[in-house]
Amino acid sequence: MNRVPAPLLALTAMLSVQIGAAVAKTRFDEVGSVGAATLRLVIGAVVLALVVRPRVRHWTRAQWLAAVLLGLALGGMNLFIYVAFATIPIGVAVTIEFLGPLTLSLAHTRRWRDAVWAALALAGVVLLGVGPSAIGDVGGVVAAVLAAGCWAAYIVMNRRVGAAIPGIDGLAVSMLVAMVVALPFGLRPAVAGVAGDPTLLVVFSVVGLLSSVLPYALEMSALRRMPTRVFGVLQSLGPAIAALAGLVVLREALSVLEVVALVCVTAASAGVTLTSRRGVAAA
Repeated sequence: MNRVPAPLLALTAMLSVQIGAAVAKTRFDEVGSVGAATLRLVIGAVVLALVVRPRVRHWTRAQWLAAVLLGLALGGMNLFIYVAFATIPIGVAVTIEFLGPLTLSLAHTRRWRDAVWAALALAGVVLLGVGPSAIGDVGGVVAAVLAAGCWAAYIVMNRRVGAAIPGIDGLAVSMLVAMVVALPFGLRPAVAGVAGDPTLLVVFSVVGLLSSVLPYALEMSALRRMPTRVFGVLQSLGPAIAALAGLVVLREALSVLEVVALVCVTAASAGVTLTSRRGVAAA
C-alpha cells in the first residue's frame, strides 16, 4: 500500500464511504438512522478486530488515550451524520460536515494559496448550506454540524494514532470504542430491525466494510504520508462524491445551486493538490 500515492488512497476511501452510506440509507425504514449507524459500527469493529487482532498488552498510556479519543470521534461522527442523512440529502449533509476539515485546514495553513483554495471550498459550502434542502430541516443541519466537529477531531486523532501505533492496531481498538459509544443509542432499533429481516445483517456487513473498515484503513495510511492540512482540503471532494452516490443509489436529484456548490469544492480540492505537488517538486 505504501507504493500507492497518498491522494489516491484518500479518494478511494471517500468513494467507498459514500457508497456505503447511500446503501445504508436505503434501509433506514427498517432500522432507523441511529440503528443503521450502530449496525455499521458493530459489524465493522468486529470484523476489523478479528482480522487485525490488535496487540495491546504493551501499549503505553499515551497510546491508549489516542486510540480512545479517536474512537470517540469515530462514534460521534457516524451517529450524527446518519441522523442528518435521515432528513436531508446525503450530498447536502456531507457538504455541511465538510466544515470540520475545512476549518482544520484553515487553522494549519501557512501559504496564501492554500487559504484561497479553502475560501473557494467555503463558498461552495455556503451556497449549499443556504439552499432549500438544508433549510428544510434544522435538526438535520444541526446533526451535520456536530458531525463536522467530530470529523475534524477524527482527522487530528487519526494522524496521532497512525504515528503512535504501528500498523492498524490502533484503528481496530478505536473502532471498538466507537461501537461502544453507539450501542446505548442504536442497539434497540438495530436488534428489532434484524429480528424482522435477518438479511439486514448481510446488507450492513457490506456497509460496514465499505464505510468503516476499508476507508478508515486507507485514510490512516494516507495521513502517514501527507500533511493534515492538505488531507483536510482534499476531503472537499467528499460532497461531490456523496451527491453522486445519492443520485445513483437514492435518486436524490441535484439542483443548479447544488451543482455550483459542488464545482466550487471540487475546484478547491484540485487546486490544493496541484499546488502541494508543485511545492514538493520545488523543494
